[in-house]
Amino acid sequence: MVDYTAMLIVFERIARDAGDAIMAHYDQECRLDDKSDASPLTAADLAADKIICAGLRDAYPDITLVTEEQSETHETVKNTDVFFLIDPLDGTKEFLSRNGQFTVNIALIENGKPSAGVVFAPALNRMFLGASGFGSRETNAHETRTIHVRPAPAAKVAVASRSHRSPETDSFLAANYITHCVSAGSSLKFCLVAAGEADIYPRFGTTMEWDTAAGQAILEAAGGTMLTPEGGAFLYGKPLHRNGNFIASGA
Repeated sequence: MVDYTAMLIVFERIARDAGDAIMAHYDQECRLDDKSDASPLTAADLAADKIICAGLRDAYPDITLVTEEQSETHETVKNTDVFFLIDPLDGTKEFLSRNGQFTVNIALIENGKPSAGVVFAPALNRMFLGASGFGSRETNAHETRTIHVRPAPAAKVAVASRSHRSPETDSFLAANYITHCVSAGSSLKFCLVAAGEADIYPRFGTTMEWDTAAGQAILEAAGGTMLTPEGGAFLYGKPLHRNGNFIASGA
């Protein structure tokens, strides 16, 4: 039985340490190369990954790590396993453009579902944590507060990808009469819905499991849902850790 309260304390500490490492590179030219999928790799990605993996291995040596930056772990888990999903720097393009909308993502997966997670935006100093049965909270420069999705207003606010918005997303918004859409980067989109600052996040296009797991954990602990467009459960431990389309929503 996982002690989520203790785990979230570990998550918060490790995420802050990783965030500090990322910010040490923020004002430098630190791009190293492009990965096989043409996404950028920076020294900040690697520094944060090293810190997160070391911290989790020390605290939970028996739980498998699956991290974006260590491809040899990608085929070692099934959806029945318990494992961590890690994106040490989600939104590397946002990091390189210096807009602040990048995050550290860590999630625990149990039986194919994200049961605990942290999303930390170090440049914005916004820390989001959530776990099943625990609820969700945000810590920022001013306070720590419980967060919860808001009741759906008559005029819903959508949040969509800053870098990867698709025609399918625009069609979905039009079909659901949603005219107000805010662009945001990384897994912050889940957190904005979880905190009641937006109502729905539709995503049509490729993401990876480490992009979404922590945000989903926080959103669901805050009272929201994340489903396939057909209404099915959104699960983890898929082949190559590649996600399909999803709809993340509040109340």
